[in-house]
Amino acid sequence: MDIKIKFRHDIKLRPITMEDFSCVAKWSKDNVFCIANGWDLNRDEQELFNWWGRCVNNDSEGFFRIGIELESKLIGYADLACINGNSAEIGIAIGDSTLWGKGIGSDSCKLLMNYAFKHFGITIFNAETHETNLRSRKMLESIGFQEASRIGTEEYLGTDSKLIQYKFIFN
Repeated sequence: MDIKIKFRHDIKLRPITMEDFSCVAKWSKDNVFCIANGWDLNRDEQELFNWWGRCVNNDSEGFFRIGIELESKLIGYADLACINGNSAEIGIAIGDSTLWGKGIGSDSCKLLMNYAFKHFGITIFNAETHETNLRSRKMLESIGFQEASRIGTEEYLGTDSKLIQYKFIFN
């Protein structure tokens, strides 16, 4: 069962490694990326290195992170969280903010959903974004996610924003 939408980009999913840290360090210096993804600005490099090591050596039940590669370069990561039976929460972070708005996040999300179905049997995908994050909302809705609820608020780009929960069910 695959999402029947064509991919616009030659994106690959691959395991993340400690050798990817130089990319992660570069993303941490992009204030636009950091603010949009809830990363602290001016993050201590050793703390960032330790955090990335925990991501690479993930031993957390119910969580899976994989790298997103474009033209043999790590450009972001994709997460499955709260994995429980046939459902999981999905998240995408494109580290290079110059690539935003080009459909790469959508293609990455679809690729991850296909991967999650084939390797984990996931058929129900949940996602959450801020009401004011129009780019993320557009991405989720273009894939076929349906708004499920509006519960909670959280700061996004310096202002409080309602949280929107989405759901996608493979049929």
